[in-house]
Amino acid sequence: MGIRVYKPTSPGRRNSSVSDFAEITRTTPEKSLLRPLVRRAGRNSYGRITSRRAGGGHKRRYRIIDWRRNKDGIPAKVFSIEYDPNRTSRIALLHYADGEKRYILAPRGIVVGQTIMSGPEAEPRVGNAKMLKDIPLGLAVHNVELVPGKGGQLGRSAGTSVQLAARDGGMAILNLPSGEMRMVPETCRATIGQVGNVDHSLVRIGKAGRNRHRGRRPKVRGAAMNPYCHPLGGGEGRAGAGRRKGPCSPWGKPSKGGKTRAPKSQSNKLIIRRRKKKKR
Repeated sequence: MGIRVYKPTSPGRRNSSVSDFAEITRTTPEKSLLRPLVRRAGRNSYGRITSRRAGGGHKRRYRIIDWRRNKDGIPAKVFSIEYDPNRTSRIALLHYADGEKRYILAPRGIVVGQTIMSGPEAEPRVGNAKMLKDIPLGLAVHNVELVPGKGGQLGRSAGTSVQLAARDGGMAILNLPSGEMRMVPETCRATIGQVGNVDHSLVRIGKAGRNRHRGRRPKVRGAAMNPYCHPLGGGEGRAGAGRRKGPCSPWGKPSKGGKTRAPKSQSNKLIIRRRKKKKR
């Protein structure tokens, strides 16, 4: 796994790089685990844009991922490591001893032919899934559940890992990559290890057309819009914001570091330390 840098044979290729896909062992997905993925271009059922800057892009099919890892006590062999267009990480195809096939997120260091298991009797090795109460303290985990049995929600993107720091009163304390420290029930499951494809953040897109290929449309500044489109729009020439609250969304919600969290959120009692401020 690494980064391949292009030679500047054209302006678009200059300062552009791509993953070398060295870890990929199979190029055709498992047919029984595919589902159609309808493109909605960020529109809801009324045809109104609810997710901005989405649309276009290459046609994709969804790969069904086993987020729950609830097939306990049955060993599985890693059959292949594959590319998934729907996420930043790679996925691994598991062949279970009883004949079932499932996709999981491919942890860093996993190899074809390796045996993987879920459940309390599984060893604390990379790729195995256990409840947080059974995982040794200090280990890096990923695909962590917030609600027991719901499936992993934390630590799923490429190169991510969550540290299991402590356990107290039926709750596990986690250190998240953002700097946040929070509690989750210790009966929640997690997969041991770090998510693979750690070099993903080093890939340089290089040109606008490559982002369009990924289904991402251009970002238009609010100050360049008309007044009825955005709170910062309108004015003669390069007008200032004209408001005390500063940068915001088209609906007036603060952006670029503004506080948007609900003050009476139910998860406040589970968060020990808020995430660190981003450096700009």
